Amino acid sequence: MSRLSVWIVCWLCGVSLALPFKLLAEPGDWLHPGLDLAQTRYYSNDLLTVNNVADLRLKWMFQTGVVGSFENTPIVENEVMYISTPYNHVYAIDIRSGQSLWRYQHKLGLTNFCCGPNNRGVAINDNNVYMLTLDAMLVALDKRSGELIWQKQVADPEYGYSGTEAPVVYDGMVITGIAGAEYGIRGFINAHDVNTGELVWRWYTIPKPDEQQPDGSYGWYGVFQEKADGINPLNRDIEREQRQIESGYYVDAWQKGGGSAWTTKSIDAKTGMLFATVGNPSPDLDGTIRPGDNRWTNSLVALDLRTGKLIWAYQYIPHDVWDLDSVSPPILTQAKDNNGAMIDVVIHGGKTGWTYVHDRKTGQLIRRSEPMVEQRNIFALPTIGLGTEMLPGANGGVNWSPGSINPKLRHVYYANLHQPMHYEERSVPWRKGRLWLGGAFKSISGVAQSGNISAVDIDTGKLAWQHITQQPLIGGTLATSGGLVFSGGDDGYLIALDATTGKKLWQFQTGAGVNAPPMAFELDNELHIAVASGGNAQLNTNRGGTILVFTLK
Repeated sequence: MSRLSVWIVCWLCGVSLALPFKLLAEPGDWLHPGLDLAQTRYYSNDLLTVNNVADLRLKWMFQTGVVGSFENTPIVENEVMYISTPYNHVYAIDIRSGQSLWRYQHKLGLTNFCCGPNNRGVAINDNNVYMLTLDAMLVALDKRSGELIWQKQVADPEYGYSGTEAPVVYDGMVITGIAGAEYGIRGFINAHDVNTGELVWRWYTIPKPDEQQPDGSYGWYGVFQEKADGINPLNRDIEREQRQIESGYYVDAWQKGGGSAWTTKSIDAKTGMLFATVGNPSPDLDGTIRPGDNRWTNSLVALDLRTGKLIWAYQYIPHDVWDLDSVSPPILTQAKDNNGAMIDVVIHGGKTGWTYVHDRKTGQLIRRSEPMVEQRNIFALPTIGLGTEMLPGANGGVNWSPGSINPKLRHVYYANLHQPMHYEERSVPWRKGRLWLGGAFKSISGVAQSGNISAVDIDTGKLAWQHITQQPLIGGTLATSGGLVFSGGDDGYLIALDATTGKKLWQFQTGAGVNAPPMAFELDNELHIAVASGGNAQLNTNRGGTILVFTLK
């Protein structure tokens, strides 16, 4: 690989900086939010193993100076790391020295967001860095200088739209989803032209009631499923819902139906398919004013990458009234079907506490794992007054935390929460830009909370092992071919586990909650592990704004 560098001069804040940028990506780079388009977060490098991870040492730290919910996955290309922070700052960092090369600060306008000023990362192509912002803009920056190239308003933040996910770039398009279901929006996924920001296509997660779907059924109301995955009763009053539809009183509910698509998408370049998870309906807990299945909320969907048309969809929880939205990014890999044949699959870890394995071509559910968390009173309806206790709570299970796979061991690794909650229904009218939950979900005072890292056998659905933590986990995992799994927790520790057994082999106290997924890159024949340490608004952890990089030397 050529080490030829191009030296350029950029002007930022009146200061001239000479920055080295390689012409071609290095083999050890991390180019996408999930490492690859399949979102595997499996880094193939045997330099760091179960035998030497105890010698892992801090190489450098970078202080962003921005304190908030720090949930970023860095991108590394050609010896430069690109990160985003809460409130939409972007930094380019020299991975040798840990020094800033440039900084961009987005001028935030009006914002409405439910769950902290998060930004989970950027995307890059040959020339630009792309970020989706809290005020629902897509911005393109010059990769070498940080200069703003263009910005496009994706949606109106006055209605509660916002952007928190890391985009994905592929084949001349920047693909993003929108957040805001807690405000009564209509969710969508967009594809934008990488050079201009112009809209290429848009797919609404909430179909119109008369819009025919790939399975032959129609739109928002669906087919009135009574069970989740055909197994667990959802305790719906189907007759009442059908009477409501016939009355015409809730005929416009779909227009505020929710369905955020707020985590990074996966791409199968071979088939031209895009895979995405879709969030909860609006309002979250009050299903009395939105009869029907509320498609395609709480779903895994496959779209035609070129047109944005729906190919198939699988709805995990029709007519959700628990905020158990589908949010962890889909993982593309191979697994055994029920006949023992190895096929292409898409995997999703749910807030429900199950890991789901689907046929990638058809969406058919092949298997559902053993529960990764305790399930108690599951799908019991929220009540007015004291509320209903249910496990898992609204945070999961698996929240937005991305999983990782080890194809050799046949494992997928997910970070989970055990957080018992009371669900209370409370009917309130929609108001523009106002939080619209339709009730409340509250952690139960005095009841112990915890978390775990679960290793699930993707060919059988059996739990291989679990590593239990004293705090609920939001952040994610990284797996390596050296037999390791990295993850972090609310207590500030970044840990390394044996991927085969779950035994803890190493830990480091970062000083703030590690609520972001670790990543890896190679430099000078040394594997480096990097993670953001800065806490999480939902779990009220210690806050900070630090990127930490570790290596053996």
